[in-house]
Amino acid sequence: MVFGLILGAGMRAFFGMCCAVLVLAGCGLEVTKSTTPDGEVVKTGMDTAPQAQKQGADSVLDFSDRRDFALARKGFLGTLDSGEIRDADGNLVYSMKAYDFLKGNAPASVNKSLWRQSRLTAMNGLFEVVDGIYQVRGFDLSNMTLIRGKTGWIIIDPLISKETAAAALKLANDILGARPVKAVIFTHSHIDHYGGVRGVVDIKDVESGQVQIIAPEGFTRETVSENILAGNAMARRAGYMFGGFLPKSPKGHVGSGLGPGISLGRSGLIPPTRTITKTGERLTLDGIAFEFQMAPGAEAPQEFMFYLPQFKAFCQAEEMSHTLHNLLTPRGAQVRNGLVWAKHIDTAIARYGDKIDVSFGSHHWPIWGHDAIIEFFEKQRDTYRYIHDQTLRLANQGLTMIEIAEQIKLPPSLAKEFYDRGYYGTVNFNSKAQYQYYFGWFDGNPAHLNPLPPVENARQTVRYMGGAAAILEKAQQDYDQGHYRYAATVLNTLVFAEPDNSEASALLAQTYRRLAAQAESGPWRDFYLTGAQELTHTLNKRRDINTANPDMIANLPLDLFFDYMAVRINGPKAQGLDIKIN
Repeated sequence: MVFGLILGAGMRAFFGMCCAVLVLAGCGLEVTKSTTPDGEVVKTGMDTAPQAQKQGADSVLDFSDRRDFALARKGFLGTLDSGEIRDADGNLVYSMKAYDFLKGNAPASVNKSLWRQSRLTAMNGLFEVVDGIYQVRGFDLSNMTLIRGKTGWIIIDPLISKETAAAALKLANDILGARPVKAVIFTHSHIDHYGGVRGVVDIKDVESGQVQIIAPEGFTRETVSENILAGNAMARRAGYMFGGFLPKSPKGHVGSGLGPGISLGRSGLIPPTRTITKTGERLTLDGIAFEFQMAPGAEAPQEFMFYLPQFKAFCQAEEMSHTLHNLLTPRGAQVRNGLVWAKHIDTAIARYGDKIDVSFGSHHWPIWGHDAIIEFFEKQRDTYRYIHDQTLRLANQGLTMIEIAEQIKLPPSLAKEFYDRGYYGTVNFNSKAQYQYYFGWFDGNPAHLNPLPPVENARQTVRYMGGAAAILEKAQQDYDQGHYRYAATVLNTLVFAEPDNSEASALLAQTYRRLAAQAESGPWRDFYLTGAQELTHTLNKRRDINTANPDMIANLPLDLFFDYMAVRINGPKAQGLDIKIN
């Protein structure tokens, strides 16, 4: 999954000098200090009222279509009666029942389309995909898949936490009969696909050769390298993105779009015993044949999908999902190329399209039936390609990143599909990502070559606009008229200029809540609501979650360790020092 990997929250001692504190994206860190999230086309510089946005979504989407609900329930075998997963000390790691409020029609405080998606992702338990392939869904942000081999289980993507993965395996063993784990497959290098591995296997069984662990080439390095250097900043933003500070309620976090929420248990890593290096590579695990397709540089730096000829089944990993994914995650990461992503999907269609009867992924529910699968693949492919191509078309016509994001709208043939909606990534954000990928942050306007820092710019802007009272009067008018983006923009400026202006902070917080109610994207909603909490000093500060562990430290490449030490050095204070470490 894209939220991504391990986020470095700090290193203090290692080999007698530092230790890593790597923080899971979305953990409980202290956070210090628009645009519609996919849907309406608006002219550059124009705002939209909330009712217009909701009507726009309703006019494209068919909410009477219940096929996804039938697919998400298909093959249900059972779930945990308690609705909770706790660690050995009794601490709550994950609660399925926390999402029980997702019943009936959407309240006014939640976007109707996001509410629908959240109801689907909250469905939890053990499900049969086909005879011999099973999934535990709704026990974490991601799915854990189990394939029945000749003598035991082959597990795919063992969730984020040891506790949730162990609970998922126990549920499968209780319902289907106990079997030993013979192999584990990590489809890619994001923590929700490997972090719970110690909940399903013992490291001694891996070291003895009884259990194999399979992953893409370069997996181990990528598990820490993408975010280690910028981990603190990413972790703070991830706390916003995944609603880590919010209550689960109709006025708080309702879902992440990609799944319900993230677990808060212990994460670890066991390095692979074998890596897959090329498309077409074949492997037999416990009597089950696999054929792999490499998919690097798209949803994750290193990722693969695979085909199971015995089942006529395809594991799409996270390249295809029941949502538009991120070409740039809001928590921050390297930009992904929509063209590369689209071509990976196209390759899957070309290689395996005529062989597939069922396709399942690392998130959401499977799709059954050849024709439905191919349509799903094609429209996911076309969505990423469309965003990429139209961004470049408009950029070559002279539009800037912000202007392009206002102009691009998916054509109705794509926008009407629920699996192409912006529940996680958004068309707006993804078009900006493609602009950034090719052109960087600078838009060519000389006024933007050397802009003022936010606080200084805000103070001068407030002075130019006639002071706080004049701004508040106009902002209130825009708020009352439903022009929340206008209000948010100017109030944000005022809050930066006058952070103690309680009236400005309160109105901005309320504006963010209105934008959250409009947001079709789970991450956008959580960003808005967390910002509102911060402005009103009601931020829910919960315990920090330390997912740094000996596994991560032991597998940190030495060169990356020294790179990390380097970015921790305060350059000005180190001026004139000559230190040698032997």
